[in-house]
Amino acid sequence: MEAKLISTLSLSLIITSMAIIELRNLRYSAYSYLLQAIILCSIILVFAKTNPNLYYWVIVAVITKVILIPTFLIRYINKTTDQEIKPLVGYLPSILLALMIMIIFYKLTHTLTNFIAATPETTHEPFRTNLAVSFTIFILGLFCILVRRDAIKTVHGLCILENGIHLSLVSLAPALTETVLIGIVTDVVIAVYLLLYVIHGVFEKFGSTDTFQLKTLRW
Repeated sequence: MEAKLISTLSLSLIITSMAIIELRNLRYSAYSYLLQAIILCSIILVFAKTNPNLYYWVIVAVITKVILIPTFLIRYINKTTDQEIKPLVGYLPSILLALMIMIIFYKLTHTLTNFIAATPETTHEPFRTNLAVSFTIFILGLFCILVRRDAIKTVHGLCILENGIHLSLVSLAPALTETVLIGIVTDVVIAVYLLLYVIHGVFEKFGSTDTFQLKTLRW
């Protein structure tokens, strides 16, 4: 029962990743990230039944991913604009590319799980599905960073990428005490805040969050 619950929650991370990437309204994209953060925290919470130390990670993740990062995002979106700068790839091609990436990487990772992570756990669910999902949303986050011109959307891509890393971490080593420490240390909340602070400075100078504007900066 718990394996099915974790797999279902894990697969929903792909859906929220697509929403974060493809929604042109940055505010809605931030809300989609909030939903994804809640789902990821729920997955860690289920795993915590077998390793009580994970409850500490859940507490930190709720504070950083569910509260702080969405608050920072909404705050700086309010200071800049809630409409994404036109991306390098059009709306329909972007959706098609993201879907293609999602299908290819999910199927490939799910098939080659034993090769990618040769551990006894990866032959069973929900670890097999979780690993496939983690690699998929990692690549989707990278896709978002590469094809988006909007600086805030790039931050969204970084957050997706980090969630993929954390899903793989809790899936591959849920019983290790070190998992909690690594999960807490690798949280990107400070990086997100600093990036948004810089983005706000760029917006005040150029009136845009277009990353292409950065090439006009000079020492």
